[in-house]
Amino acid sequence: MTTVALAGSLLVGSASVQAETSDTKAAGNKVGISATKPAEGPSVKVDEGYMVPYSLTIPGTDVTIDMVPVPGGTYMMGSPEDESDRGDDEGPQVEVVVDPIWVAKTETTWAQYKEFMRLYAIFKSFEADGKRVVDDSNVVDAITAPTELYEPSFTFEYGEDPQQAAVTMTQYSAQQFTKWLTGVTGTQYRLPTEAEWEYACRAGSKTAFSWGDSADDIDDYAWYFDNADSGQMPVGTKKPNAFGLHDMHGNVAEITVNSHTEDYTPFKKSEPINATDVVKWGETASGVVVRGGSWEGDPEMLRSAARLVSDDEAWKEEDPNFPKSPWWYTSDPARGVGFRLFRSYRPLSAEAIRKFQSASAEDVLSDVESRILGGRGGYGLVDPSLPEAMKDQQ
Repeated sequence: MTTVALAGSLLVGSASVQAETSDTKAAGNKVGISATKPAEGPSVKVDEGYMVPYSLTIPGTDVTIDMVPVPGGTYMMGSPEDESDRGDDEGPQVEVVVDPIWVAKTETTWAQYKEFMRLYAIFKSFEADGKRVVDDSNVVDAITAPTELYEPSFTFEYGEDPQQAAVTMTQYSAQQFTKWLTGVTGTQYRLPTEAEWEYACRAGSKTAFSWGDSADDIDDYAWYFDNADSGQMPVGTKKPNAFGLHDMHGNVAEITVNSHTEDYTPFKKSEPINATDVVKWGETASGVVVRGGSWEGDPEMLRSAARLVSDDEAWKEEDPNFPKSPWWYTSDPARGVGFRLFRSYRPLSAEAIRKFQSASAEDVLSDVESRILGGRGGYGLVDPSLPEAMKDQQ
């Protein structure tokens, strides 16, 4: 596995640190790009050389996130009409073109997400001291961090081990996580569209699950209702799919940027359609599509094409606040909901990445603003200088 030291954007080999070699110079010194094909391990041929696995270290921490290269291709999104347990919203199948991407090897963990959670207190401290002030001139580079959990025992009932998948965050909070990581690293990270997620899950398969049509082998690949009575499990403990991605089926379901559509008819007329265009941007907080099924689900909910739709009223039923938190869910099935990072080989335009990393629903935006005006939230600037500023503040 290749490791990345983000401060210097150096590619670091598994055996020894390589300062800027001719290979990395030729590749433009880009994170996850090698000028030559590695002798072993996955790689994807691209214009600049080869996309390779890498491990990014979150700046200012020793926490890492492993990213895996996934080749581009074309596939049929959705399930065929004869697939067992098929939902009405899984078709008609649509021909989708997917560009090369890096995908996180596992779901986002508590080790990774808690570094994001720490920002709330830091941002409030900056605000109190008049430091790193957010105003109209720089708010585009700011995020909000999740407020402290109202009832931690709900979120952490099944554990908060650093290697367990993080759960109960909203789509908005997951988007802000990706914007934070993008700001401090200078590399775009984001949530996937449904089409990108399903492509990564299928890993070239056309069957109900990435390993085949039968659920007989599910225990080898997934944590689900029958084998995970202890809640979300440490990530990466089941077999990966053909792309080398773990827990695409089960453990925790994964948030996408998509708002639910009754079926795929709106995209059918544009096929073959690029995966980044297979998206309906949300108009309300509810209706977010969550994929992959969770430890709470039965096998049919873990199929590659299965869709779960969020319901803010039900998923925040036990939140006593008004307005209810735009960052956290408080009620099941939220303890089975997390997310995974994606990164395009070719960075998206500034306009496109803003859509992926920001709320579009008016009720989310108004709830965030209400919380901030009430002192129960705050903005913070995210850029490469943030980690050093955090050290100075502590």
